[in-house]
Amino acid sequence: MVLTVSMMCADYGILGAEVESLDRAGADMFHIDVMDGRYVPNFALGPQDIGCIRKHTRKPVDVHLMIEEPGRWIKYFAGLGADIIYIHPDSEHHPARTLGDIRALGLSPGVAVNPGVAAGSVRELLPLCDWVLLMTVNPGFAGQAFIPHMAKKAEGFASLSSSHSFRLAADGALSPPVITDLHARGVESFVLGTSSIFGGEKNYSEGIKTLREIYK
Repeated sequence: MVLTVSMMCADYGILGAEVESLDRAGADMFHIDVMDGRYVPNFALGPQDIGCIRKHTRKPVDVHLMIEEPGRWIKYFAGLGADIIYIHPDSEHHPARTLGDIRALGLSPGVAVNPGVAAGSVRELLPLCDWVLLMTVNPGFAGQAFIPHMAKKAEGFASLSSSHSFRLAADGALSPPVITDLHARGVESFVLGTSSIFGGEKNYSEGIKTLREIYK
């Protein structure tokens, strides 16, 4: 199990300290949502935020581009220190080319699949991906409810992961019971937000330790 923390949920008044605390607590990766107000009706996160996160950890950073025409910005986000870049295939005219460009920069390419996007529509892209990020809520906002039928969709992608050699991640309203279910269905990596470790008292070490103890 790979535990990835959603930095959209962090306290931006003390961002550097948040990153260091999450790093010490045992987070495996840092997840950065980038939104342009067009592909999704929200804005997040800026280049200064990404730079700060990258500065305070040596662990992998994945950048989830919820923007129109992400291919235009791949080199820019690579320069900010991304290790993995996710694109939404429906946001790009030529997603296969963009995934190839990500790999050519020495990064790991991935596709993010919205709840309303059919699995079959991205199947031809799977051989080009190191990661698939299954959205279990509609993208753009934290604090939404998990969409139950995404669990069955996760099973479908998990069945394809070995033949296409990608790793399957999930993002959105991932409470401990939901993580338990999705892990049993073949999901490997989980983006943790307000439903898991950022709610309540923000005891990151205990939150991550509890998840690892339950699911190891």
